[in-house]
Amino acid sequence: MSEAGTKTSEKAGGAYRVLARKYRPSDFTGLIGQEPMVRTLTNAFNAGRIAQAWMLTGVRGVGKTTTARILARALNYKTDTIDKPTVDLSTEGEHCRAILEGRHVDVVEMDAASHTGIDDIRDIIDQARYAPVSARYKVFIIDEVHMLSNQAFNGLLKTLEEPPPHVKFIFATTEIRKVPITILSRCQRFDLRRIDAAMIKADLARIGGLEGVEAEDEALAMIARASEGSMRDAQSIFDQAIAHSSGKVTAETVRDMLGLADRSRIIGLFEHLMKGDVAAALAEFRAQYDVGADPATVLNDLAEFNHLVTRLRFVPEAAEDAALSEDERTRGLEFSKTLSVRVLSRTWQMLLKGIQEVQTSGRPMAAGEMVLIRIAHAASLPTLDEALKRLDDMPAGASNGQSSSPTGVSPSGNGGGGGAMASAVATQHAPVSGGGQTMRLVQPESAAVPMQQPAAVPEEMDAVPLNSLEDIAKLADAKRDMAFKVLLKRCVRLVSIEPGRLDISLTEDAPKTVMGDLTNRLKEWTGRRWIVSLSSEAGGPTLAEQEEGRRESAIADAKADPAVAAILNSFPGAKIIDIRIPDATDPDTVDETADAIDPIDPDDDDDDDF
Repeated sequence: MSEAGTKTSEKAGGAYRVLARKYRPSDFTGLIGQEPMVRTLTNAFNAGRIAQAWMLTGVRGVGKTTTARILARALNYKTDTIDKPTVDLSTEGEHCRAILEGRHVDVVEMDAASHTGIDDIRDIIDQARYAPVSARYKVFIIDEVHMLSNQAFNGLLKTLEEPPPHVKFIFATTEIRKVPITILSRCQRFDLRRIDAAMIKADLARIGGLEGVEAEDEALAMIARASEGSMRDAQSIFDQAIAHSSGKVTAETVRDMLGLADRSRIIGLFEHLMKGDVAAALAEFRAQYDVGADPATVLNDLAEFNHLVTRLRFVPEAAEDAALSEDERTRGLEFSKTLSVRVLSRTWQMLLKGIQEVQTSGRPMAAGEMVLIRIAHAASLPTLDEALKRLDDMPAGASNGQSSSPTGVSPSGNGGGGGAMASAVATQHAPVSGGGQTMRLVQPESAAVPMQQPAAVPEEMDAVPLNSLEDIAKLADAKRDMAFKVLLKRCVRLVSIEPGRLDISLTEDAPKTVMGDLTNRLKEWTGRRWIVSLSSEAGGPTLAEQEEGRRESAIADAKADPAVAAILNSFPGAKIIDIRIPDATDPDTVDETADAIDPIDPDDDDDDDF
């Protein structure tokens, strides 16, 4: 149906129709952005290879239901000269108007969202038995088919696999993963793509011309971006913008209507962040918030522009996208030539995390400001590999530790954010208490900076050498931390130990706090940082297991002694309960429980205690 005919019928009826309905495509030539599907259907119809069922999937507003109606029209196309299925629908056929208006008796449309049960499918199966009344095929269009129940899907299987020759099925869904594979395997599937923003913008300009509405290119580009690939959403927003402006549709109108931020101001805010100018960034953010911009929307726009700059760095031709404004095109290219990929990637990650924080925060404005502060602060910092490279390149014996780059900018394309660092970062040794170092910002000077010899830093040494778990237990005993000593002896198995590093495995009953307790106590007791790792290896026996093994061995040796054996024989029922060795100097060779309770005489250390 032509657009002129649509406008005439609208005037005759006197009722206003929204743009999304008024400019709904009536044939395949009007479908925008779905050329692969149209080409496939054209070849299939020309070859006479027409499927029995189609599955149309895609996001909302890309034309699934419209395509289903056009397909039903093509299947039942009939004119005075053509009486066969065809995709050439330039002339309105006998059944076309009724099918497009949804009132043809042989084209049945069902919304699966409100007809989900097996009874609804039984009605379709019963209708499929009968031949069409006037058309060539009886076509069943089921929208949102993923909403059908499992019983409804199962009831449809047999009819869908072997339908009568006069029946065709067309399904549409936005959730293709929820459709059973048994249904998908019986259909010819078409994935309707998101429509490119440039195509949406061009079509909106065409509609504006037909409606006699003047619209700025920037306003149309903003609407195209806001629609996110949905033509129906774009037409609805454009319809709203026409009513909102009462005349010319301007970018300011669309911005106020959607609560969007000014793209040029977004670019200015991005520049402040890359320069590390926190005050200017916060002032601009507050100004945008005061005029109605949502904090999360501002961060989303920043992330979008950050992505654009990154993309332009590798694909400069992307600047020719018609959906981009002139500011985005020119300034985006400028940023892409001066900012490093490291800086852009770091900013992207921080924005993604910050958007979530703002969306879930009870104070989105404050959360947004904290995100911008973090980004501005990080923009002037080198990445970890850049900092390490500067340290490696530093001349031996240099006292001020000044970077080889006078501006502190990354050699890989301005890691500090577009040449914005006004001062260089330098380290200078100062004779403060403790012999430490301080970091300060100094202005670059032409005069040579007097150099000072750094004080020799002694190699970090442990106050107490630790070479085994026994040494750690002794240290715990010296620190009178008996609870930790017992935990260490009972739960820790040694895998390896070296200065500053300890690899262990734990027993099954070990508390979750063992690793943290061990790390903290080693650092506190030795005066150095220890890396305690949990190893996948089994490790050796625990100190408690070692003590138990020595105890059992000592008891076995005692039982083998002739004198002890004679005593045990003389006293039936007697048994050895403890072994005391007077020359033992290692407290760990004696069981702690036996140390605390001596069943015979706590002051007697003779070998005959038992």
